[in-house]
Amino acid sequence: MREEAALRADAQRNRERILEVALVELTRAADAPLSVIAKKAGVGQGTFYRNFPNREALVLEVYRYEMQQVADTAAQLLQTRAPDRALREWMDRLAQYAMAKAGLAAALRNATSEHGGLAQLGHGPVTRAFTLLLNANEEAGTIRPGLTPDDFVLAIAGLWQLDPHSDWQPRATRLLDLVMDGLRAGAPGTASQGDARR
Repeated sequence: MREEAALRADAQRNRERILEVALVELTRAADAPLSVIAKKAGVGQGTFYRNFPNREALVLEVYRYEMQQVADTAAQLLQTRAPDRALREWMDRLAQYAMAKAGLAAALRNATSEHGGLAQLGHGPVTRAFTLLLNANEEAGTIRPGLTPDDFVLAIAGLWQLDPHSDWQPRATRLLDLVMDGLRAGAPGTASQGDARR
């Protein structure tokens, strides 16, 4: 039983290592050879293809894995930060992800051309993450009430207009600060803060 658990843990580590290397390599070049990814991940061809039978399976899993990582940070941030600070920091993580995903764009386009697009892949975890953050902020009175996940998606859509090969960080910071200001406008807590400043 212990040996079986050790084998499962080893297989999981191999899979995660492949995904980490694949993200770097596919971001660098959409057509990165799978043999190079396997070699840099330190796994044999058999192990690689057991996990990912083809390029499409690998690219889609890299995308899902990254989306899950972004989503998971929402709950982690809420454990250690005030809801509005957690939301703003999570938006920064999302911006970093958006730029990394832009680097994967060609590989993703090729991989999803036969699968009907990216909409259903990993969208659920990220939607749940920002819904969790919006709800926590609404309960704390730090954002205006009644905002929907769709409102939030539309507000941050500008992220996907930024060029990942430019100096995108200052522009993303400015955009997300503006979004955060908009989310706070009309929040129950802002009236008393405004009175306190006067």
